[in-house]
Amino acid sequence: MPFRNSVTIVASPRPRVGKTLLARLLTGFHGAEGRDVVAFDLNAGKGTLAAFAPDRTSVSDVATTAGQMALFDRLIVADDVAKVVDLGHASFEAFFDLAAQLDFAEEAHRRGVAPAILFIGTPDATSVEAYQRLRHRFAIATLTPVHNELLGAAPYPSKYAASGSGAALVRIPVLAAALRKYVETPPFALSDDGIAAARHIPHDARDELQRWLRRVYLDFRDLDLRILMADLQSSLRQL
Repeated sequence: MPFRNSVTIVASPRPRVGKTLLARLLTGFHGAEGRDVVAFDLNAGKGTLAAFAPDRTSVSDVATTAGQMALFDRLIVADDVAKVVDLGHASFEAFFDLAAQLDFAEEAHRRGVAPAILFIGTPDATSVEAYQRLRHRFAIATLTPVHNELLGAAPYPSKYAASGSGAALVRIPVLAAALRKYVETPPFALSDDGIAAARHIPHDARDELQRWLRRVYLDFRDLDLRILMADLQSSLRQL
């Protein structure tokens, strides 16, 4: 049950920590791996995931019952489509409260969908406490800490211990400021094909962006493999 049939929630209770960047990277990674992928944008304002990947993104809302049901019904379908949720900080508590009420992680597993949470860690107490609550509430899900190196030194490891089958730390390397101006301007596609097609970017800059992208993809592939191996081991134990 690797990323091919999965739902991955990109989360943090803090704004401006790189959630949409991570969701864009993960969406591009699935496409690069030859997978069908759909993303769900739970943000408001400019520079949202839908602005960068409109052809792969549905704008969702958990403020209404209809919006809640429409979103979660799609997330737990075992349709061989990788799903990415860009969870805005304003929707953090409401989304996970609802997920707990619906037994979302357990239901996803029953349907053959691998639930994972990629949590961008920061050293503040609010984030640390939110991470620990997720560990207890969604023990069956893969809970993976993410270190955005642009935010500084990694938070203390014991506060953000990986949890669940196959979990491991994911890193987002620092990207040079001269390159961020391209990456942060919609609708720039964070993929090898998207970078190659960006002819307005100097050749050397495109090469550097592709090297940076491949470093991120290495961590994604490692996580994918860990989840797959953990699932295989679990299946063998049940024989």
